[in-house]
Amino acid sequence: MKTPMQRRRRVLGQGMTEYIIIVALIAIAAIGVYNLYGRTMRHQTAAMAAAVGGDAQDAQDSNKSATTAGTMATKEAAAKIGLENFSEPAATK
Repeated sequence: MKTPMQRRRRVLGQGMTEYIIIVALIAIAAIGVYNLYGRTMRHQTAAMAAAVGGDAQDAQDSNKSATTAGTMATKEAAAKIGLENFSEPAATK
């Protein structure tokens, strides 16, 4: 027969395992989002840095680049939605 302390350790171990699985799933989702929208995030960060630095022209250029990259990422994500074309790479335009 197990003592109450042994039962408690098992429950704590189970909770930690569930926590690790949840953190891993969140990390995988974050990596996927960054793969789709990474270029957009970099351009938006550059636009904010340029605006804070006082360079309006660079901020506008970076903002346009971010908009273009975001549009391309959205089209690419929409092309990957169906399972019928899962094995084919998404067409970039």
